Amino acid sequence: MVIHPPYTGFTIPKGNLPAVAFRFRRRDHNVFTNATSLLICGLLAGVVLAAAAFPAAALSGLSVKAGDKAFAALPSQLNAFSSPQITRVYASDNKTQIAVMYDEFRSDVPLSQISVNVQNAIVAAEDRDFYHNNGVDIKGTIRAFVNNSNGGDKQGASTLTMQYVRMALTYSATDPQEVVAATEDTPKRKITEMKYAMQVEKEMTKQQILEKYLNIAPFGNRAYGIYAASEIYFGKNPKDLDVAQAALLAGMVKAPTSFNPTTSTGYPQAVARRKYVLDGMVTTGAITPAQEQAALKEPIPRRVKTVGNGCVSVDKNEWGFFCDYFDRWWLSQQAFGATTYDREQRLIDGGYRIVTTMDVKATEAAHKRITQQIGNNNKDALMLAAVEPGTGAVLALAANRSYKLDDSKNHLSSDPVKREHGVKGTYPNTTNPIISGGGDVDGYQAGSTFKLFTMVAALKAGIPLTKTIDAQVQAKTHYIVEPGSPAACAGTSFYCPGNAGESEAGTYNMWGAFGHSVNTYFVPLEEEVGAQNVVKTAQDMGIQFRASNDAKLAEPGNAEQWGAFTLGVSESTPLDLANAYATLAGDGKYCTPTPVREIVDRNNQKIDVGSPNCKQVFSPDVARMALDAARCPVGDSAQLGTCGGSGTAPQAHGIVDHPVFGKTGTTDSEKTAALILGTSSIVVGGYLADTDWPQTNQHMSHNVVNPAVWNTVADYMKGKPSVQFKTPGER
Repeated sequence: MVIHPPYTGFTIPKGNLPAVAFRFRRRDHNVFTNATSLLICGLLAGVVLAAAAFPAAALSGLSVKAGDKAFAALPSQLNAFSSPQITRVYASDNKTQIAVMYDEFRSDVPLSQISVNVQNAIVAAEDRDFYHNNGVDIKGTIRAFVNNSNGGDKQGASTLTMQYVRMALTYSATDPQEVVAATEDTPKRKITEMKYAMQVEKEMTKQQILEKYLNIAPFGNRAYGIYAASEIYFGKNPKDLDVAQAALLAGMVKAPTSFNPTTSTGYPQAVARRKYVLDGMVTTGAITPAQEQAALKEPIPRRVKTVGNGCVSVDKNEWGFFCDYFDRWWLSQQAFGATTYDREQRLIDGGYRIVTTMDVKATEAAHKRITQQIGNNNKDALMLAAVEPGTGAVLALAANRSYKLDDSKNHLSSDPVKREHGVKGTYPNTTNPIISGGGDVDGYQAGSTFKLFTMVAALKAGIPLTKTIDAQVQAKTHYIVEPGSPAACAGTSFYCPGNAGESEAGTYNMWGAFGHSVNTYFVPLEEEVGAQNVVKTAQDMGIQFRASNDAKLAEPGNAEQWGAFTLGVSESTPLDLANAYATLAGDGKYCTPTPVREIVDRNNQKIDVGSPNCKQVFSPDVARMALDAARCPVGDSAQLGTCGGSGTAPQAHGIVDHPVFGKTGTTDSEKTAALILGTSSIVVGGYLADTDWPQTNQHMSHNVVNPAVWNTVADYMKGKPSVQFKTPGER
């Protein structure tokens, strides 16, 4: 039988066979102390002589005086092992499968879920005396040994139990030599298998052996175990396989490559092999001759099902970015291993059932609304991230991009330098984490959405929402900038920002200033509160400073001169901002974003990783006051004061038709346009940016990003009860 060891890492040439690579797990003890080949051959010779003179003695066991001490010294206890299993990833509804991840496509099933046809077929194919032997075939072993020693055609005499032993030794191997010892064609290996097999037969029932065998055996075409074989060859569960299908699969185990029906050379051999198995099923009484004739008329598949693996194989592109976020999250969790390699192996080998936080409704809504605004062939990326307040659950990640590795049809980068060198951009296809950040993606400037952090820092410091500032056309500050900078007051080195338009000048409180996004209100407010305190508030609310320059400025002692921070000059992502704003709806409780609701291992045990990880970063009253002012930009009414006119995205409230809060953001020269919009149930962050060239000279339009955001929130909230935001002191 051809064995396909699952692990890669060591290359072991074996005779004239192709080199096979293996990867090994660590375990605590060796399989056995080697006996010499000479001693093993002597034992076999003793068995042969005993069988010739005293057949009954040979059949009763291997107690041949010449070699029985050597045989007794061989190991008999198989080491515990776990064969690689498929990990399945589901949406939050616990039924929509997002992806499967595996090293070997295998999923163990109990014998009760495997068709009796399969059980009968594998016995007919591999060991017709299975239910009557003790795990070894003495006569067959002697016959094969004599024949092979005399130069005849190679014969084998492995029982089904011995074959299971061989596969088990391979999977439990911890070094290359153990794999060689488990698979090499030598008398020593055969005798060792016999010893193990006899012990296995003492410890396990025939049904248990058959179940383990069928779950570990290779069936070719990347199918390991009967579940995978049933799925790949016939697209059905093992319990539903008929006689003909069972006979084909059982026949393949002996040599999956030779009996592969999808190849021109393998097909005729598969046909003949199936006939052999069906004949055996008649011989063993499993089926009648009439059933055999009926089975022979069934067609044999020439093509097999392709089973995707990992996030790049996700059927729906709108799920790909979430799947990738989950994958990156898993690789960052030390609970799954000391290194990213260990964590990845655990994911693809572990057989987990993972229920994620991805909401199918929210994700489909986001993708639909994005598609209505912009195509995936546009260099500008419209990116949406949705978060659940109070838990950090990431509900959706979507963009006008296809999550694919193939960049053959991608356009040249919009970055002039990269374009000049022929570097391709990330549209229409990319696997970059453009929505959530990480890797080479630092993020994009989000403009005035960052004013929230100044407002929260001020409220934490006891400055009330009623705080009024005479916001001039230009705010004169004490922040130092380069002399001659366009941001400096004329003839000075002091930072003096202006507004989007001179008409915005006037006297404002926080409601009005936040609703109208008045720069010359918030920069002086930041100066009064202290830039370092504002930056610290942003960090507490989950803003990550991925760009090296931002990270340096954010360090304690460096932020005091970061006067432009409140205007959103730091790079961030839609997920960062959505989750930061969700802190308000969470009553000041920041929750680390998570893609996971539940992880169950192969033993049906829940693993406590990915559960909500929240901490109170400021008081509920501060959160409620800030949220009250944050209703002003998006057309809602404040409960604690007045907004002083319509905000920068006044249509949002009417379209969502629920209490809402949020903020628009626009960078200098409109390089990015952003809208954050939330209810008590969901917060959506939307950015329109050039992901290849964030410092683009093109203008991003709120007419693209805003409708996508508010319509996504409206779709999600449809049919949900209207929940009013709480006021300070309210329980």
